[in-house]
Amino acid sequence: MTEPLSYKSAGVDLEKYAEGMAKLPDLLARTRRPGVMDLPGGFAGLFRLADVAQFKDPVLVSGTDGVGTKLKVAFAAGKYDTVGVDLVAMCANDVLCLGAEPLFFLDYIAVDRDDPDRLAALVAGVAEGCTRAGCALLGGETAIMPGVYREGEFDLAGFCVGVAERDRLVDGSKIAAGDRLIGLPSAGLHSNGYSLARKIAFEHAGLSIDTHVERLGRTVGEEFLEPTRIYARPIGELLGSDLRDAVHGLAHVTGGGLRENVERILPDGLALNVDEGSWEAPPVFDWLRDLGGVAEPEMRRVFNMGVGFVLIVAEDWAGGVIDRLEALGERPFPLGTVADGGGPAADA
Repeated sequence: MTEPLSYKSAGVDLEKYAEGMAKLPDLLARTRRPGVMDLPGGFAGLFRLADVAQFKDPVLVSGTDGVGTKLKVAFAAGKYDTVGVDLVAMCANDVLCLGAEPLFFLDYIAVDRDDPDRLAALVAGVAEGCTRAGCALLGGETAIMPGVYREGEFDLAGFCVGVAERDRLVDGSKIAAGDRLIGLPSAGLHSNGYSLARKIAFEHAGLSIDTHVERLGRTVGEEFLEPTRIYARPIGELLGSDLRDAVHGLAHVTGGGLRENVERILPDGLALNVDEGSWEAPPVFDWLRDLGGVAEPEMRRVFNMGVGFVLIVAEDWAGGVIDRLEALGERPFPLGTVADGGGPAADA
């Protein structure tokens, strides 16, 4: 006699789904902050803006992103508790570029099958990222889609909302020739360039996730799964200080490298004069370049090369901004200047 068809036979186990969901409330509670409103069993999340601060003209700033092919490394390593940090970082750092305070975050997790432990690890990473960003994990969605994803694979997307006073937005409009660039270090690859990095390490060099690399001091998997840094706390502290008006622009260095991501916020007629030797990049970049024989211009076009976030500040205040960031535990470094677009510095 043929067994009757069921949702479980189609690949969705509702009992395991319920088990996974039961693990999540404590993770969300870790990220609770002023503004979060209780709504047991609701279909959406609630956030009361008035509980954050008294704004005259508040502007909501939103951003969305994913983790990209870095997920392929997590699949291979069977390690799921760090890519959630990357997910929050890719969204919250972008919101930060407008001078906004990240308020809340929602995730979308699409999986091949029910796996309560894997789901808990993924959401634990998201919760850790939200804690680092100072925002609440307000809710999310888990979609079980057998047949869409290969066995053991999944995808992540995130959505971050922040707030800023309208007349305090950092939109790049005040950037002028002579302004100074200040860089903040990345933790490594962050979440960009993994199609090339994986091709170099796994296809070209024939390495595995567990291969120990002396130049890196750890395995390929450990290096590749290093989470993206979240810059919300030092940047938020700086923008809340007497140096706020010195900050004319903020850029998150992601796909496209340093120049492309900073140039997108420059007003017309201005260019970058980057001092390429002013910082020390993590060893992963030299290792990948040498291992794959990648040309230097291609490296700088694909990877962050050790610069995760850039501030553009008024020339006279650059020293003070660096001192303040150092006092906040950061390791800032002078990165170059903003120049007139037609001047010789633009070609440097």
